[in-house]
Amino acid sequence: MKNIFKWIGIVLASLIAFIIVAGLVMFSIGNSRMNKTYDFPPSDLVLPTDEASLELGRHRAEVLCQGCHGADLGGNLEFFNDPALGTIQSANLTNGDGGIGSTYTTEDFVRAVRHGIDREGKPIFMPAVVSTAFMSDEELAAVIAYIKTAPPVDRTTNGANFTPLAKILYTAGMLPPMPVETVTHDIHVAAPEPGVSVEYGKYLMDTHDCRLCHGPDLNGGPFPDPTIIKISPNLTPGGELAFWSEEDFINTIRTGITPGGHELDSSLMPWQDYGKFHDDELKAIYMYLQSLPELPQYTE
Repeated sequence: MKNIFKWIGIVLASLIAFIIVAGLVMFSIGNSRMNKTYDFPPSDLVLPTDEASLELGRHRAEVLCQGCHGADLGGNLEFFNDPALGTIQSANLTNGDGGIGSTYTTEDFVRAVRHGIDREGKPIFMPAVVSTAFMSDEELAAVIAYIKTAPPVDRTTNGANFTPLAKILYTAGMLPPMPVETVTHDIHVAAPEPGVSVEYGKYLMDTHDCRLCHGPDLNGGPFPDPTIIKISPNLTPGGELAFWSEEDFINTIRTGITPGGHELDSSLMPWQDYGKFHDDELKAIYMYLQSLPELPQYTE
């Protein structure tokens, strides 16, 4: 009997030792990936100074950037906070104390927005990069130009601080990859002519985080935040939008209330931000969504 307990103890100790070693190896791999240095050719963007371009930059920042970086672009201290996984505070984009606007060059902003790296070339956890990487040279330059003129905000943020567990799960593929590992890294990007068209609607969907939450085919999917256990709705004609008119769609985005009376959860669907789209932009998005193939709701 004593021998049996002895061997059980040996097996359990060996198993625990294996788990610890495997965890340390996975932590090391995850830590290495999160600190890898990347280098991409410069974009050589020239920032505009004309009023129309600055207004375009303001509009894009209002719809897209403020959702994560705050209405004042001064950063969000509570962007993500989970004791098991860590914390993320979005950057202060302004020229105020603690802001990156006073130190980031145009090319530094391009690296962050288009490639998902900081000025040293290391990955940043900025989920929107998978969308903003598609932003045209003209619009990206306009956004950067506007940000550089935004009122300064004095606020220090601390970026991303992941726990060892998060790095282990990241290595295991149980957390999303860093954006730098997935985007195309195109140096120059063009956009279709603005207007009420399927092509421009697709461009707006591609550049405004829609696929990040609703899936690559827009028929729904898991939210990028692993702490949210919900599936986003299907936006193709296989879902509820097939029965919405253009007016229904615009009213839903403007008010957060669907034609059926359902109130959108603003913590999951930032309709207040997207409600700032111009009418023609929402019409183009609706036209694009109606042009998609009819797909079933994602359920896995």
